[in-house]
Parts: sequence; structure tokens; C-alpha cells
Amino acid sequence: MPDSPMYDYASILGEVKAIRRVGLVRLRELELPSLARVCAARADPGGVPGPGAVERLLRAAVARTDAGTLQEAAEFSLGLAQGTRDWPPADRRRRAARLYGVSVERFRKHQELMVLGQVAEEILRLAEEGVREPAREAAQQQAREPGREAWQETRRAASAGVGRSGTGEQEGPDGGRYTGAPAPARSGWGATGTRPTHRRLGVVVAGRRLPVTLHVHPVDLLRDVDVIVSPVNVHFALPEPFKASVAASLRRAGALRDAAGGLVEDRIHDELRGWAARHGVTGRAALPGTVAPTGPGALADQGIRRLYHAAVTVPRAGTNDYDMLPADVTRAVTRVFALLAAERDGFAPPLRSVCFPLLGSGRGGLPYAESLGAVWTAVEAELARGSGWDVHLVVRHPQRAGLVERLLTGGPPPGGDPVVTGRKEHG
Repeated sequence: MPDSPMYDYASILGEVKAIRRVGLVRLRELELPSLARVCAARADPGGVPGPGAVERLLRAAVARTDAGTLQEAAEFSLGLAQGTRDWPPADRRRRAARLYGVSVERFRKHQELMVLGQVAEEILRLAEEGVREPAREAAQQQAREPGREAWQETRRAASAGVGRSGTGEQEGPDGGRYTGAPAPARSGWGATGTRPTHRRLGVVVAGRRLPVTLHVHPVDLLRDVDVIVSPVNVHFALPEPFKASVAASLRRAGALRDAAGGLVEDRIHDELRGWAARHGVTGRAALPGTVAPTGPGALADQGIRRLYHAAVTVPRAGTNDYDMLPADVTRAVTRVFALLAAERDGFAPPLRSVCFPLLGSGRGGLPYAESLGAVWTAVEAELARGSGWDVHLVVRHPQRAGLVERLLTGGPPPGGDPVVTGRKEHG
């Protein structure tokens, strides 16, 4: 990629390497002129391009790298992974090297250079997009559909307290319902710039239009949802908390820690082991589709009340791979609703909302569309019975959200959609 006159790739890479050496806790000690210029060009909401703005820039760049091992290694190398902010550089490098299965020295000479180089490339792209932002905003204004002005007038009325629902939630020109600032058109999920992280989709089930909430952020950021469904293997063995999967993220977020960040109690892991022991599945595999309930651990502080661990992946002997059947996903989701109905009235207020990730689309390897189809088969059957559950879906990336929206609201995915194949990542 050719460097723009204002931004030099080599300078950006050098500053990223400097951050890797000292860590985020010592950002104030560094002179980072290139990264400061990028922050200024992006009109960072933090104002003056100080350490906070630089950290936000790093996180944005790492989030745009290829999800999976490369992204995880970047997070550990730079201290962006949860709990690693104050780790010594040698410890961060050692953990990143473990992801690639190589020695620390080999990682330092090869993979680390590649990982940090990719981060620098993404920072350079963010800088160029910041320069183009005014032109893109003007183009988007020109391209808005005819109903946009009327909808914005409705939003202004809602902000003044005269929305027809009384809640500030309004219907957009594409049929979705929004809260907060006006969201972009349907195609906005895959574009750069501001995107909604929560969207109410109107999905037709048994001739009725029902709301389904789509979240576009990491699963551990969910708030005020009664039940989160977490994929797990048939041995109910949770992944290590430093991994990037849904189950690992929830385990990490649910752990009880002291004021210094030290682990006090691995609550979700311990509860799941207790469930397995009580039901006689310790040391052997449960049937695919089995669902085990646990408490939310520290996630209770975010309004989460239960975790349902759905056994949908079968480890393949002698490998790090898994076997996965869509039918097992559908079976697990069906059992989630049965368990939800059984536990509902044991809580005050009763359980009502449940959130599903794209089960099996991470290490299970299911294509995203196939995973959604397997989940939705059971969800649709449940909603068609008039059960009245408040259903949520969560995905991490906007491109995946666009695919989910198109499939649920009736529009076929466009040709060449880059996200129709599952990958080894946080699904």
C-alpha cells in the first residue's frame, strides 16, 4: 500500500513496536507523533490525541485484522487482551508465541514482525479513511433514500417526547426499529464509519411480525439479557480463559477477581464441573445437544442471570479439530427453550430473554449461514407456538450482522459475501 504524504508506514510500525516494548501502562512515556496525527485525522472522540486516543486507535486497528490467531497474537503482544495490560513484555510475547506453537525466539524473529506489521497496515488504512471521511459523509447524504428525511423528522419528534410508542423507539425507512441516533441504511452493516451495535429486526414468523434483537459486539459485553447460550464441547470442558471463543470470553468475564485483577474464583468453570459430576458425565461425553445451566458469575453485575452451556461440538481424537452437525445445534436450541420454560418461574422476575451466538461457527467450522439456519429452525418453531420469549442474537463483526439481517428479513446475501464461511474464531 503506498504511503500518503502525512503518514509513513515505517514510522507507524516503529511506534507500534515501541508500544509493544513498554506496554499500555507506560504510553505517556512515549513520543508517538505518527499515531497522534492519525488520531487527530480520525477526530477521535477523546479530544486531544493523548494515551487514551492512541489506545482506542490500537484497538480499532487490531479489531480489523484477520480474526483468529493473528488477532489474538496482536492483542497479547500489545497488552490489549483482558488482564494483560500490565504484563511484562516477555510474558506477553511468550503467550503470543504459544498461539502459533513456536518458540519465543522464532516468534520474535518471524510471526511477531508479521503481526505488528498487520496492525500498522490497519492503522494506515484508518488514517486514509479519516482523510476521506468528509467526502464519504457528503456522498452518504446524497445517497439517502427518499424516506430518510421524513424518518429523521420522526426521530426529532421522538427525542422531544412525542414518539408514538412512548419509548423513543421508532421504525426506520427499511422496516427496522431503532433507539438512539438514526442508524444507517441496511447496507451500512458492512461499511466503515458509525454503525448501530443493537438493532431490532422485524422477522415474520407464522404470519406475524415479531421483534428479534441483533447485537454486534463481543458476547461478554451483553447487558440485561436473562440467559446467554454458550457453545461447549460434549465433555463440557471450557476453553482456557485467554482464548477468543464465546465460551472463553464468558468464562473470563464471569470470573471473580480481586481489586488487583487476580483470580479469586473461576465460578462458571467450577459450576459447570459440578453439574457434570452430578449428572455422571465427568470423564465421558454427553449426547450432542445436551444443555447444562449455570449461574452467570460476575456477569450478574451486567444483568445476566443464567448461562446455558450447549454441547454442540465433538472433539476429533488425536487432533485439535471438532466434528459438528447442524442438527445438533437445532436440538440444543430446542432444549434451551425447554430449560428456559422449566426455570422461568423460579426467578423473580421470571426469565424472559435469551441470547444466541452463531453456534458452531467458530471452532465447529459451520458456515455462518448454516449455523444461523440451524439456530433459527428451533427459534422459529418456538416463536410460532406463541411462547413470547424475547429473542436476541449476538455476532462480533458488522459483516456477519449484515448476513444475519439479510437472511432473517428475506433478502438473499449478495454474491461474493465474504462472511459465508465459518472460521476458527470468536463466533
